[in-house]
Amino acid sequence: MAAGASSARAPAVGRNRFSVSFRMTYPALETGKTPASDTLTPRRIKEMRPDEIAETLAHDARLIVPVGTCEQHGRHLPLGVDTLIAEHLCDDLSAEFKVLRAPTIEYGVNVDTERGFPGNASVRKKTLHRMLNDLLDTWESTGVKEFILLTAHEHDPHQEALATVITTKARVRVVDIFAMDLQPFLEGQSEPMHGDEVDTSLMLYLAPHLVRMDLAEDYMMSRDELRRYRRGWLRIPQGSSGSIGRPSLATAAKGAAIYAHIREKVRARVFIAPGPDDTA
Repeated sequence: MAAGASSARAPAVGRNRFSVSFRMTYPALETGKTPASDTLTPRRIKEMRPDEIAETLAHDARLIVPVGTCEQHGRHLPLGVDTLIAEHLCDDLSAEFKVLRAPTIEYGVNVDTERGFPGNASVRKKTLHRMLNDLLDTWESTGVKEFILLTAHEHDPHQEALATVITTKARVRVVDIFAMDLQPFLEGQSEPMHGDEVDTSLMLYLAPHLVRMDLAEDYMMSRDELRRYRRGWLRIPQGSSGSIGRPSLATAAKGAAIYAHIREKVRARVFIAPGPDDTA
């Protein structure tokens, strides 16, 4: 509960984990073109004056909050992969729909057994949960009526921290972009993993200068091992440099298709026609 908040505060209305159950084919989206809305300016509140923020809230009382991580994704990718993907998507949606975009939450809940990787930084689930409660409590008091917490990190404790935040009246919507079905875009995997074909393709599209494909190493896990890893029960095996999946199959064109798919599903389900229950 946020500091100083009343004990009468209730769980936020409509909180859920974003998911989709339908597919689009890879060739149809392999364009790599930048949508026209990308030329518009995101409404980043750290770059705005109070009167500008109040004016924006008067027209649309939503706030997008990107929640990232600082953790390894293999030798070929930077530690801020999850953060960079979330920021790009939040900026695009903010620009298109003229919705406020909060400063990025740079740290998330990582797997405890990965602390040995240089540069990794993690917070505990309750720390992230309490911080979000405090931040949302403050923003709600200034007029925000709906929060969209957007993340690209499937670690279960991280998701639980986001899914259990509370507000007084404001709605909270948790968007986990990797809960989508991305199998139609993949050649060597059936789902997103970690520093894999999905992450690497997205980074080749969004920030190719940060990717070293010559250092990419494939390492596959069984579905059960992947589940245990996401729960934090399984350490990255010694045979892996920190990634799980097949990053060697990544391409920028594939990243463009995946990003377009993710963006379209989020904009359609959350921004254009949000319903009372988004589970599919």
